[in-house]
Amino acid sequence: MKNPPPIMDSATRRWRAALFLFMLATGVSMASWVARTPAVRDALEVSTGAMGLVLFGLSIGSMAGVLASGGLVRRHGGRLVITVGAVLLVAGLLVIAGGAALEVSGGVFGGLALFGAGMGLAEVAFNIEGAAVERTVGRPVLPVLHGCFSLGTVVGALLGMGLTAVRFPVGWHLAAVALAVAAAGVWTVRAVPAGTGRAEPAGTGRAEPDADGVKGPEAGGVRGRPAVWRDRRLVLIGLIVLAMAFAEGSANDWLPLLMVDGHGTGATAGSLTFMLFAVAMTTGRFTGGPLLVRYGPAAVVRASAVVAAVGVALVIFSDSALLAGAAVVLWGLGASLGFPVTVSAAGEGAGPGDASARVAAVSTAGYAAFLVGPPSLGFLADHVGLRNAMVVVLVLLGGAALITGALRRRPGAPVSEVPASQPDLV
Repeated sequence: MKNPPPIMDSATRRWRAALFLFMLATGVSMASWVARTPAVRDALEVSTGAMGLVLFGLSIGSMAGVLASGGLVRRHGGRLVITVGAVLLVAGLLVIAGGAALEVSGGVFGGLALFGAGMGLAEVAFNIEGAAVERTVGRPVLPVLHGCFSLGTVVGALLGMGLTAVRFPVGWHLAAVALAVAAAGVWTVRAVPAGTGRAEPAGTGRAEPDADGVKGPEAGGVRGRPAVWRDRRLVLIGLIVLAMAFAEGSANDWLPLLMVDGHGTGATAGSLTFMLFAVAMTTGRFTGGPLLVRYGPAAVVRASAVVAAVGVALVIFSDSALLAGAAVVLWGLGASLGFPVTVSAAGEGAGPGDASARVAAVSTAGYAAFLVGPPSLGFLADHVGLRNAMVVVLVLLGGAALITGALRRRPGAPVSEVPASQPDLV
């Protein structure tokens, strides 16, 4: 009989609740921006290709934040990095709001860069904090933490859809979201203990795992990463995560505009479609555990890729806006588990150091695809249209479905326990 998990004290409860709250707030902020992209594009009076260039601000900022966060956490601890991330998030939203109100493309680009940097910094720090809470309470925390972000995207999409319907100014909308994120950030920073994830000074013999999960002075370094790509299996896993992340990121960046420009819907209907995608993503992430236990990661990701491909194909080739909107549910369900399951499989059967290096390498490939790849579709769309540009997503998903055998568990690899029910949230 397993020992019961330790009872949480009030400080730990506040710590965990604060992480959930701020992850929810970041999801709301991201979806609020995505849902209002048609309004921002119209306010800026730019082409689809030019809008893709504006979106690169988010990609550049996010990648910079993700790459810098691990080292900053090791030096200063998670709370300081979360504080900086929250400040950049709020500042970015306010600059985006001002850029949209003043119809300045450069302002929106700069705001997205700040917003992305804040998201990237907080991304790694929150995973380190969540893992620390897990060790303290003896219960899964990270799945719910990421689920809160997905839930936040649903709330943000609903809010964006409603405000779009009543023609509420996008600048005021994003400014109000910024204030809400600021309030959540203040409460979170006060509840998070200092020093989580900070490396011990040299010579103490102890070190906290860094953002990649590696201990010691080489933690998070890039020197060992090229070597892991000599493993053919890991290369295939990297290709799978690239495809699945690209499919998710493409919807996040382009779905409202895809419905407005590609299927002739109104802006409100475009926001509704993104909300359906967010609901499908949330549902898949909270309910996929039993499927993984029963069928294994290879079968689940193969089925996920096929389901997502069917959804994308219907969006591309169907002339019915209603059918295309419904197919977005398949797109979201199929994309929901691909990234986390594939990244988890990368570290199976390896020692702690090797596992962290493999996971870091695959995660980097996924983030690159998620953040940088989808904006490039805007330039292709200038030549072939946004619907036809999505054929790239379809091809990648089809390719991923063919190589999911790389995700089969190695003989002797430990099988992660997945709880039969969701962990309590109180």
